[in-house]
Amino acid sequence: MELGLAGRRALVTGAGKGIGRSTVQALHAMGVQVVAVSRTQADLDSLVRECPGVEPVCVDLGDWEATERALGSVGPVDLLVNNAAVALLQPFLEVTKEACDTSFHVNLRAVIQVSQIVARGLIARGAPGSIVNISSQASQRAIANHSVYCSTKGAMDMLTKVMALELGPHKIRVNTVNPTVVMTPMGQANWSNPQKAKTMLDRIPLGKFAEVENVVDTILFLLSDRSSMTTGSTVPVDGGFLAT
Repeated sequence: MELGLAGRRALVTGAGKGIGRSTVQALHAMGVQVVAVSRTQADLDSLVRECPGVEPVCVDLGDWEATERALGSVGPVDLLVNNAAVALLQPFLEVTKEACDTSFHVNLRAVIQVSQIVARGLIARGAPGSIVNISSQASQRAIANHSVYCSTKGAMDMLTKVMALELGPHKIRVNTVNPTVVMTPMGQANWSNPQKAKTMLDRIPLGKFAEVENVVDTILFLLSDRSSMTTGSTVPVDGGFLAT
């Protein structure tokens, strides 16, 4: 399927590793000009070597003022992938203020801030656009020790719907992708225990976790005009987990 993304300019957060990095690589290969945002300079350096022409921006999205300085003059962006996230796992009775603050700042507040920057630019240009927020099956199902993470992703799903409602008249579409566990470094770190993994796999009809390319393919579709009538949606990439 030809997605017709060549010549557009995209911004991808959490671009240093995992889903974000693979999304940058796929967009670059399709002829998209990509701004890659990560808090880790070494990851950006290696990404630029792999994908010459990618524009690296090193910033901690949990810092509102630093993000404004780094991205406030980023220039015209047509496509946005809000992928940056942290997963700080704690039992509910042991959740700390620090875990709450860091998680909501990165997983939710930064999505609001970066999306505002991009959407304001699109509206000023009178240009259509597409925003894809990377959520999780954890937005819709309770998972032990994930109280803060589940909460940030549940909030992201509802934020996406309100963004779609308000930005739709400006021809800006907003959707979420809601994967199951994905075999990224973060996913492997959090689900490496075989017993823990089995409890999740037993709830997935297809009996496996997602690979990064499963998620990237869905992101690319939602960024493209092939999904031009889709907005405000949460799209599972979960092997059927949410059907159970």
